This record gives sequence, structure tokens and C-alpha cells, in this order.
Amino acid sequence: MGSIETPTNPENGSATLSPAVTAADLHQKPHSAVNGTPPQAAEMTQMESDSLKKRRSSVLPLEVGTRVMCRWRDGKYHQVKVIERRKMQCGGPNDYEYYVHYTEFNRRLDEWVKLEQLDLDSVETVVDEKVEDKVTSLKMTRHQKRKIDETHVEGHEELDAASLREHEEFTKVKNIATIELGRYEIETWYFSPFPPEYNDSVKLYFCEFCLNFMKRKEQLQRHMRKCDLKHPPGDEIYRSGTLSMFEVDGKKNKVYGQNLCYLAKLFLDHKTLYYDVDLFLFYILCECDDRGCHMVGYFSKEKHSEESYNLACILTLPPYQRKGYGKFLIAFSYELSKKEGKVGTPERPLSDLGLLSYRGYWTRVLLDILKKHKGNISIKELSDMTAIKAEDILTTLQSLELIQYRKGQHVICADPKVLDRHLKAAGRGGLEVDVSKLIWTPYKEQG
Repeated sequence: MGSIETPTNPENGSATLSPAVTAADLHQKPHSAVNGTPPQAAEMTQMESDSLKKRRSSVLPLEVGTRVMCRWRDGKYHQVKVIERRKMQCGGPNDYEYYVHYTEFNRRLDEWVKLEQLDLDSVETVVDEKVEDKVTSLKMTRHQKRKIDETHVEGHEELDAASLREHEEFTKVKNIATIELGRYEIETWYFSPFPPEYNDSVKLYFCEFCLNFMKRKEQLQRHMRKCDLKHPPGDEIYRSGTLSMFEVDGKKNKVYGQNLCYLAKLFLDHKTLYYDVDLFLFYILCECDDRGCHMVGYFSKEKHSEESYNLACILTLPPYQRKGYGKFLIAFSYELSKKEGKVGTPERPLSDLGLLSYRGYWTRVLLDILKKHKGNISIKELSDMTAIKAEDILTTLQSLELIQYRKGQHVICADPKVLDRHLKAAGRGGLEVDVSKLIWTPYKEQG
């Protein structure tokens, strides 16, 4: 696409016309030099400009489903698919903003872009996707098709194809672009089904203690003068240094639980939003200072799970990621399972980031034990020691190729050098849970 800047000719210091010069400008001097340009060159430029205009008018406005190259925040062009479009308030008939999905990136990077970010020379014709899929599938091997199917439903394994399409259609456009929480302004990742009265809000303001949300900064400021909370509502069950963990009962603190779900859904694509929070306990991890306890992340768990789930949702807020808090939350959920005398496992499906975190945690915990243990050890014994479900132990060790099937049973093959290599690849373990600082009674015993 032609540059909208007017480049300077290095030989004579004059400006050559770019496609952005309008036909009206050219008609002022149709037969003479324009800014020092010979008449023939001016006529050629006018023809190019007219050609560009025709091309632009033939493709604009872009249809939903169009694929085009878009300039991203790294300054490079990436292919996008137009998901939605909206008319600009002050503009002509073809002046739209476009909501695009970067085809090589996760949905969390979908965003509204302006026309000048798009390279209109790269526009691809809109193709009926059902026909395209049919044609493509004829050219694929069965293995390739299975790999594509697995990619399409990543994080949505519980949904059939129709439900997945419905989910993606309903959640395709982020409704809230940014939130303010405490001292951070955070860009959101996904759609969250806030009440209808917030449909016209691009930004929301959250109270970081009670999680009530408002449309305007002034409303938040008024609220903060009245809100007497300085930590999540609930019992503090862990305090080590500046870190605290609070247990919040969804039945006793229903509004807080629902607000937390609205907030979390902005950063979790794969989870259903539960309005009935009575059935859940929420564990809120906070950094504490003299102003109060500031939420950095949380996990939730069902009060009674028939499937032995010890965690339903887990989230570390974006400003606090890459600090070891996600690993801490996972480790904490297993410490609670040990206190309950049960084995546990996270609720499926796991998000892409969730699966990576769990695989890393399971690898570190299991290999630390195998490295220190003398003699044989069974998967059942590992499960009893760690509260990790036997199936998770088996799949983790199999993925590391540390287990073999001999004479009707699984045998762990733990070569010290191989263990060291896998431990190094698994990375740091993050913040450790100091079990001596955990003061907690399991929910059943509370009841």
C-alpha cells in the first residue's frame, strides 16, 4: 500500500506525489508541473491515484471473514481475519474500524484496528468457510486432519463442534477493552458476560478489595471513600512475609464471588461462568502492605467434588505473572488436598497456559522425590506422598519417557542424569508454600 507521507526527491529536493494525493489537488494544475513534477509524470500519478481509489472502493468496507495483512504493535505485518466491523462516528460511508483475529496468535490478542493499519493490497477474497474446509479436508491425510481438529478445540474439549461454534460466535468480540484494578490499568484478553447495562462500557473500574465494578473513575473514587474492606471478605488461612491467602465462601459472599467470576472471565477463554457461586470456595492470593491486601491471583474449588477435583479455575492477573504465583497457587491446592487426606486433580479442560503450569509442577515434584528416593517406588506410593492423582503421575512420567510397561505393570526407570536433565528443563519451582504457616480446617469439618 502506498505511503501516506510525501517522500522527497533527493536529486532536486522536490516532492513526488504519493497515492494519498487527491484528484482535486491534481485538477488545480492539469497541464503544468505539480510541485516541480513534469506534466506527464503528474498525469501518470493521477492515473495511479485513480486506480488506487477504484481498488480501495472495490474492497471497502471489508467484509466479515476477509483475510488481510495488518500492522501489529511490533511494527510488522501479520495476517488477520476480520471478525466484526463498526462504523466510525465521524467518517464517510466506507470508514469502519475492524475487529481482527491474528491467525498465528491466541484469541487473547484480538483487537479493534483502524483502516490505516491494514494493507489493502493483501486483501484475500472472502471464501465460504464450509466449502473451504471441505476442499481442504480432501487434501489432508487423516493424521493432519486430527492435528487440526485438536488445535481448533484446544481448551474446549468438553464442547462438541456445534457448541464450540456457538461459544466462539457469542464471545468473538471483547466487550471490555481495559480495566482499572488498584494501581494497574490492564488490557483484557477475552469476552466476559457483564450485565447488559455495561454493554456500552469500554473500560471498567474495579474496587480491588470488594471487586465491585463501575463505569466511571468518579464512581470508583466515591466508592473507595465508603468501602471499609482492606482485604478479601473471608478468613485469612495463610500468612508468610507479605503474602496472604484468604478463603472466601461463595455462599456467604455471593456478590464478591460473582464479581470475581466476571473479572476472571476477562482473562480465561475456556471456562464457563458460574452464576451459582454457592457451591464454590475461592482462595485469593494477596500481596500485603500498609494500604491493605491486594489480589494477585486466585483459584476456586468445589465444596464437594465427585471427580476428586481440587481446583476449578486458576488465574494470576497479568501484572503479577512470571513471578511464580501460578506455581504457588497450584502447590497450595495440593497442600489443601494433603490436609483433607485426599488425592486431587484440576478440573478439565485445562487452558493452554494451565496445562503447561501443571505439567511443570508435576514434573518438579515427582522428579525431586525420584532423585532422593532409594530403591523401588510405586505410582500409588508417589500419589500418597504428593496427593497427585495416579493418572496425572502416569501421564507425566510417560511424557518424560521415564516409565515402561513390563510383565503387566508399569515400571519407573529413573536414571539420575536423565532426571537432572528433565528437572533443568522444567525450570524453577517458584514460591514455596510454608506449610507451617497454613492454618486451615477442611470444609466438611467446618460444616
